[in-house]
Amino acid sequence: MIRERIRTWLILAVFTILETAAFASCASEDSISVQPTIERIKQRGKILIGTTGDYKPLTFHEPDGTYWGFGIEMAEKIAERLGVTVLFVPTSWPTLTADVLAEPQLFDLAIGGITITDARRETMLMSEGYLANGKTILCRVSEAENYKSLADIDKPEVRVMVNPGGLNEKFANENLPHATIIVHQKNEEIPMLIAEGQADVMITEITEAPYYVQTDSRLAAPLLHEPFTHSEIGVLMRKGQEDLLQFVNEVIRQMKSDGSLHQLYEKYGFSE
Repeated sequence: MIRERIRTWLILAVFTILETAAFASCASEDSISVQPTIERIKQRGKILIGTTGDYKPLTFHEPDGTYWGFGIEMAEKIAERLGVTVLFVPTSWPTLTADVLAEPQLFDLAIGGITITDARRETMLMSEGYLANGKTILCRVSEAENYKSLADIDKPEVRVMVNPGGLNEKFANENLPHATIIVHQKNEEIPMLIAEGQADVMITEITEAPYYVQTDSRLAAPLLHEPFTHSEIGVLMRKGQEDLLQFVNEVIRQMKSDGSLHQLYEKYGFSE
């Protein structure tokens, strides 16, 4: 009888210890989950940044694993002012929204050619704009005189190439119902395909077109200074991270006031 009581007491003691440990673990996890985003990032020692890596000169992923671009340098500035390092996480235009909202969370914010839109602001947080943007086209130099308006492009014989899942495809589908739309998976390959004659026009943006005009003499951007739309590029993140949003906005404002954003404009050939 005594042995049975001792055995019962031991079992109860073990259960008590296990429950206490489980409670402490849950409490620790809960305390982390309710901490502000910035505090979690600092405790981690790095900020996780989603980027497509296919949008020169804002974000590009080289075969050796390195990233470069205007947006990449913006990300590095944010990390520097947080006092942490950067870990870039691949995302894509078709999966961008799902990746931002994914559970468990894939990254803290996304950057690199992301246009500020009302639709994105309905479900996510977007920073203040740090770079003007707008839809335009790339075409071959030999045909640049043919394209002076959307009407000139919106013809069945004009092959318009876009990357999938982003605003370029959306714009083409909404504004070019008569053109022949070709969806190509890799955005960074489209300018070369236009130059080689695989398509006639690329729907792109004023932040991207100048780079390809400068690096490939076969290409032109005849409507660069007359974009079809006017917008701004910003930083995207999930709701509930208002402290991080406020911090990012402060970094953008400071970069505007201290001239460092202007230096990036000059480095990448953008106008303010």
